[in-house]
Amino acid sequence: MHLTDEKIKELETTACQLRQDVINMLLEAKSGHSAGPLGMADVFTVLYFTDALQQDPKNPDWPERDRIVLSNGHICPVQYAAMARAGYFPVEELKTLRKFGSRLQGHPLREKLSGIETSSGPLGSGLSQAAGMAYGFKIDKTKQQVFCLMGDGEQDCGQIWEATMWAGKNKLDNLTAIIDRNNIQIDGFTEEVMPLEPLRQKYESFGWHVLEVDGNNIRDVYDAIFEARAIFEKPVCIIAHTIPGKGVDFMEFDFTWHGKAPNSEEAKKALEELRTLQGKISTEI
Repeated sequence: MHLTDEKIKELETTACQLRQDVINMLLEAKSGHSAGPLGMADVFTVLYFTDALQQDPKNPDWPERDRIVLSNGHICPVQYAAMARAGYFPVEELKTLRKFGSRLQGHPLREKLSGIETSSGPLGSGLSQAAGMAYGFKIDKTKQQVFCLMGDGEQDCGQIWEATMWAGKNKLDNLTAIIDRNNIQIDGFTEEVMPLEPLRQKYESFGWHVLEVDGNNIRDVYDAIFEARAIFEKPVCIIAHTIPGKGVDFMEFDFTWHGKAPNSEEAKKALEELRTLQGKISTEI
C-alpha cells in the first residue's frame, strides 16, 4: 500500500475515532488507563488499518497471521477499539470494557477474545513471549512476523533485558518490538523514576537494529514497520516517541492520567476536542 496524502488523512481520522472510543469506553467503565491508549492510537491505526501486518478480522485464528503481543496490557482499550473498528467484533461491545463476564477485560485475556495473542497484565513478560513465538516460527521455517508492543516504564523490568539478550543472540529478524516512549509511568516521569537513557544504545548493544520515530506520525510509523521487515539477522526495536494523552489538551504530558479514567465532565471536554479535530481533518481530505 502506498500511503497517499489523502490516505494519511483518512488514517488520521481513524486514529481520532479510536481516541473517542477510548474516552467513551473509560467513561462507561469508570476505571482504566487514559494516557497510554490515547498516545498509541496512531500506532494501532497503522497496525490494523494498513497492509503493515498480515491479518484477517473475519478469520482471526488464521495460522499465517502476523502476531501482535501487547506486553503493556493496560493500554488495551485502544487495541480493542482498533479491533472492533477493523471488524473483529461489533463496535457496540466496546461498552462492556471491564464489565463482569465481558470479553474486554481491563487487561487482555487470550482465552476470551480471538485476535488477542497473549494474556497480559504483569509488566515485563511480553517480550519473552514474543521472542518464543518468533523462535518457533524460525524452527518451523514459516514467514509470520511477531510484533511486541511495550511501555517505556516497563523497561524497568529485568525480564525485558533477558529477552532482549536472547532475541539478539538468536538473530530473530522476524521479531519487532515497538516501545511506547511517552516518558511517563504511574509514579511520574521515567527519567526521574528510573532513567532509561541511552535506550537506543542499550538495545543496539544486545544486537538489535533500532529505529526511532515520531509515534504520532502515521507515515513515520508505517515506514518504520516496513523497514523492520527488511532487516536481516537482527531483531528490530522501534522506539516510538509519543505524547501521552495525545489529542486531549488537559491530559497531554500529565503522568497523573497514566492510570485513571475521566469523569463525565472531563470526558465531555475530551470528546468535544477530539470531534473538533476529527472534523478539521475530514475537511482536508
